[in-house]
Amino acid sequence: MKKKILVTGGCGFIGSHTITLLLKIGFQIVVIDSNINSSIKVLDKIKFIAGKYENNPVDNLNFYKGDLRDFNFLDSVFKKENQKDEQIIFVIHFAGLKSVSDSNNLPINYWDNNIFGTINLIKIMEKYNCRSIIFSSSATVYDSKEISIFKEIDSTYPLNPYGNTKLAIEKMLKDVFESSSSKWKIACLRYFNPVGAHRSGLLGEDPKGTPNNIFPILNNVAAGCEKKFKVFGGDWETEDGTCIRDYIHVLDLAEGHLKILEHLLNGPAKFLIMNIGTGKGTSVLQLIKTFEEVNDLKIPFIITKRRKGDRGVIIADNKLSKEMLNWVPKMTLQDMCRDAWKWKKLNPKGY
Repeated sequence: MKKKILVTGGCGFIGSHTITLLLKIGFQIVVIDSNINSSIKVLDKIKFIAGKYENNPVDNLNFYKGDLRDFNFLDSVFKKENQKDEQIIFVIHFAGLKSVSDSNNLPINYWDNNIFGTINLIKIMEKYNCRSIIFSSSATVYDSKEISIFKEIDSTYPLNPYGNTKLAIEKMLKDVFESSSSKWKIACLRYFNPVGAHRSGLLGEDPKGTPNNIFPILNNVAAGCEKKFKVFGGDWETEDGTCIRDYIHVLDLAEGHLKILEHLLNGPAKFLIMNIGTGKGTSVLQLIKTFEEVNDLKIPFIITKRRKGDRGVIIADNKLSKEMLNWVPKMTLQDMCRDAWKWKKLNPKGY
């Protein structure tokens, strides 16, 4: 029988790309999403892509619209799905608010949504004897004051409420594991900077409201929706004075989820924290130049003052994921720029 996996936040940027790969290799997928920051139209795109696969797994996708903070809703999803031929055996938890700037302005919203929703999810998983989960964490949990290349064992000190909620959930999950260490399989994946889009141009990053991530803003400037791209700080201690980040293609990130899923499914109970990045740094000016060259266009930009809480260099040490999972990112910066712009051109108004 096909294994059944629950994906929270499955209509989002990373969740949607991961689901396409899960369907391709034969999993049954149950999606929960409130669609507060995503579109239900994503499901049609996923089904179209899945229809191209040889095993045509379109019918292996069920969707439930709801909020993780609604305990009765979560309970009803597990109850209904577990009455079918297969029970939910694994959860990939993407759902949550994720804007650093919004979290500074609305911290209560972030603590309520991210923490309370995850607590409910773990309670329901316990109730239905489902004790395997991958949690979508972030590199924002690290203390980035003195070092620039981060190992999983490095100290943590988030600079914003968003990062604080991610770290709090990691700690909670560690406590859950320690309380019953022979039963739980838990992985907290610390993402660095997911970018790009599906190679087909059907799936991409489509934030609601004002975009905060760099690629949607680049796309908007390239499309003429915004006049100039703002570079926050030109006086960092880097070669060209601009911030350096570790950008990873969303399809490589999705592939990383499949690798850790297989690792946990086939192994004993354990608790893992793992970086998911390329281990390579790119400055903002290098990124702009590559985007221009690959897509044959110009990105007008201005250099403004630094943002509160920013750091000069943040790069992943991805040795653990390479050694444990035999996972190596394949996509180049050129691929990221090309795929992101293709998504924008084919979907100028998003979904």
